[in-house]
Amino acid sequence: MWRGTTVSHPGFEEFVAARGPRLLRVAWLLTGDPHLAEDLLQTVLARVWPKWHRIADDSPEAYVRKALVHTHASWWRRRWRGEVPHGELPDRPQPADPYGDVDLEQVLAAAIRELPVRQRAVVVLRYFEDLSVADTAEVLGCTEGTVKSQASKALRALRGRLPSAVGIGGAGVSGGAAGARRGGESRGERHDR
Repeated sequence: MWRGTTVSHPGFEEFVAARGPRLLRVAWLLTGDPHLAEDLLQTVLARVWPKWHRIADDSPEAYVRKALVHTHASWWRRRWRGEVPHGELPDRPQPADPYGDVDLEQVLAAAIRELPVRQRAVVVLRYFEDLSVADTAEVLGCTEGTVKSQASKALRALRGRLPSAVGIGGAGVSGGAAGARRGGESRGERHDR
């Protein structure tokens, strides 16, 4: 490609404008860092752009979502995960904290970041992106059984790490970022999506 030449891929800019915020949310949930999320999404979009003419008619959002998960996993494998010393331990929030919802979301985001990469990807795709087991398996390139077992392990780990107020796996779980399941599904229904 010659310097100064531009190539247009019809629909790419519209796709990024329309789906970019949702894809950035997925990237943030995977990385846990807004700056890394932007880098991850930009890297993936730069890799997808030359292939746009092939994927635009099929399912571009699923393709980009899968590329986000795979690129994040490759970044994660290369990252050094040594100890990071802290001077002080954070205080625990008071029960009558007016910012309890914000704190709860931060605790949930931190707990999700502590999950292994595969479990984190399953939680993000299943419960935040609301994909079915089959769609999640397709994005991750694994079987539905693997998605179910990884989701089960992830939810078990989250239950152990989160305060009981979050209520993962119990009755009364609300939707949104603080809920692991959507609106009142029973334990057996969540895997049948």
